[in-house]
Amino acid sequence: MNLKDKKIAIVCDRISDRWGAEMVLSHILEVFPGADIYSSVFWQEWNPVFSGRKITSSFIQRIPLLKKSHKLALTLRPLAFESFDLSSYDIVISSSSAESKWVITKPDCLHICYCHTPTRYFWSHYHEYLSMMEFGILNPLAKWLMPKVVHKLRKWDFLAAQRPDLFLANSKNTQGRINKYYHRDSSVLYPGIDTSEFDPKGKKQDFYLATGRCIPYKKFDLLVEAFNKNGKPLICVTNTDNKLFKQLQKKSKENITWKLAISRKEILELYSQAKCFVFPPEEDFGIVPLEAMASGTPVIAYNKWWALETVIEWKTGTFFKEQNSESLQEAIDRFESMTFDTKTLRIHAEKFDKKVFQEGIVKIMQ
Repeated sequence: MNLKDKKIAIVCDRISDRWGAEMVLSHILEVFPGADIYSSVFWQEWNPVFSGRKITSSFIQRIPLLKKSHKLALTLRPLAFESFDLSSYDIVISSSSAESKWVITKPDCLHICYCHTPTRYFWSHYHEYLSMMEFGILNPLAKWLMPKVVHKLRKWDFLAAQRPDLFLANSKNTQGRINKYYHRDSSVLYPGIDTSEFDPKGKKQDFYLATGRCIPYKKFDLLVEAFNKNGKPLICVTNTDNKLFKQLQKKSKENITWKLAISRKEILELYSQAKCFVFPPEEDFGIVPLEAMASGTPVIAYNKWWALETVIEWKTGTFFKEQNSESLQEAIDRFESMTFDTKTLRIHAEKFDKKVFQEGIVKIMQ
């Protein structure tokens, strides 16, 4: 297939924060500089990645109450993606952890879904999301309503998952979920990082590092509990200024430092200087630990799913078995007696360079 002659659209669940899914999107855009972009909402006007691009957002962007909260727009998001007119495109790539795969394409259009995970709040993490609703005063209403509509939403999501011609999974874990929930086969293509961005030669300092969105499943509360007990220096970096962030910041002792919405340059310096990167959530695929490894920094990770595919015991990090402070502390104690080779960490991270991902997605399409 000659891709130069093809009209390509890239569809995303939403474009708001700059985390893993947005990084994957930027790497896809580098491969297809002429592709148009569709998303339920778009809030990255400042980002040069999107300069000169044709970007189409859905009607949700124009609803004041919903435009900043994708969860409040839950029942409207499928309609939003089905409303996009993609009839002029030869290839559609949906980057999806939710509803972007719902788009409708013409019969001879190739629709590839790069799946970060089947929709978490319908399937694998439904009960967890139900118990940690983030709608404030609307929580009681949401908890009452969700069980009444989720069965129909699962049906819709399953049917929509039959629309793509091809599924790509970001990990073996996600591949298993795609098969379990959608009854679809898929190929694994790991996301990438730009290893040239990271400096593995930084002088190590005596602090642990964690980064990510301050939301419940990222388990910053576990980090605060563990490091409040052990007194070791920890730096937590997030761009999420919410109720949970304020609660954890208030609960943290003096050895825990919170940095809110710092620059990319500052984050890169912390990666390079940290003695260890701590990553406690159960993820589909963790990109930030790879960034730490590319910076010559070993990782302590929860011993489940993605970590088993990217972290190598004694070579690039170590694991803790249970998501509790006792198990995490055991891993920290073990880490303190271990030694790691910066060159080995860097070589391992380079296996996940963005060029490997980009070459993989082009090869699949040809």
